Amino acid sequence: MDLLEDKATGALAGAAIGDALGGAAEGNTPEAIQERYNGFITGIVPPFLSDWKNARPISPYHKGDGHITDDTLMTNVLVEVYDTVRDHLDAFDIAEHLVPLLSSEKRWIPELETESLLLHRIFLAEKWLVTRLQYGHIDPREAGVGNIVNCGATMYVAPIGIVNAGSADGAYAEAIDVAGAHQSSYGREAAGVYAAAVAEAMRVGSSVDHVIAVALRLAKDGTRDAIEAVVEAASSVTDWRSGLASLRAAVSPFDTVGPNYRAPARDARIPSRTKSIEELPIALGMLVAARGDYSEAVLGSINYGRDSDSIAVMAGSIAGALGGTASLPSEWITGVNEGSRMDICATGPTMAAVARDVWAADQRRFDSRAASMAALAAPVVAADAPALAGSK
Repeated sequence: MDLLEDKATGALAGAAIGDALGGAAEGNTPEAIQERYNGFITGIVPPFLSDWKNARPISPYHKGDGHITDDTLMTNVLVEVYDTVRDHLDAFDIAEHLVPLLSSEKRWIPELETESLLLHRIFLAEKWLVTRLQYGHIDPREAGVGNIVNCGATMYVAPIGIVNAGSADGAYAEAIDVAGAHQSSYGREAAGVYAAAVAEAMRVGSSVDHVIAVALRLAKDGTRDAIEAVVEAASSVTDWRSGLASLRAAVSPFDTVGPNYRAPARDARIPSRTKSIEELPIALGMLVAARGDYSEAVLGSINYGRDSDSIAVMAGSIAGALGGTASLPSEWITGVNEGSRMDICATGPTMAAVARDVWAADQRRFDSRAASMAALAAPVVAADAPALAGSK
């Protein structure tokens, strides 16, 4: 495994681990999590609710026990799209390639403990893709308008960062285009910033400070303000165990959901220039509080609660890209592989191979443009100049 494969695997397996460990805690407060598990979560745990099949009829999913959730399932599908297209993606590729994978191809769904269409597992904001693109035939570039503004388009775009490794600006632009099929407003903006953060973390010699600097440089409106506020609060946190409340307080002014995650405010998840999704700023804050340590960043994200699986996905992918596979605890890899009945390290080499093909195509495009620019910059020879004198 070369460094590209190692960092790509660190990013994607690191995200899958965060997803699987964080799923059990999702939707709960830190206090409820500690009461249920007799302290902070430190690894793979059973479901929060023993009667998980019936406790929440809208989402009868077996979370916990090492089961990855829709975050990883959607990420894996995006990897499949890249493996097919083998070039940069746009919103039209989501309509042409990703949507059919959601609605027509069965696959193992750990939380359902059966093979099923991914459409039957993804939640409402992701079902929107199928409704709008497959049945509504909306222009893919505009299909995200009107959807719930949440982290749905952000949670699975780490592969965009890998394809654009070392080019945060390229990752941001590609993710903004891709996410247009899914989200609008700060939900779309977060997807761009997250992909850029992964691209920067993939760069050799990068660090948490570099990732934060890239995020702040590229983020717009409330997303930037939220990241700045949470990172500032996290810089004073010496241990996430005592800093969970301060991170929540820092992001609260920008979060539309409100204090009760299960009962969102009436104006929750609607477009805004001043608001932000909660997950990305908190994930970046956890990276700062953990000083880039993979395990600590993921555990902090999980024990924060609320949308804990998606927060841990984002923190885990960035920390995993920075530290590579060596930063991922082997017992967590084994536990998630066994619990989810899949190899969470398989997508990294695939994305590394795709990235090499994309980079080769980028080089050909660059060379062609350079030749065109050189020709345009060449002096005009008198014999080649148009005869303007008689043109009047």
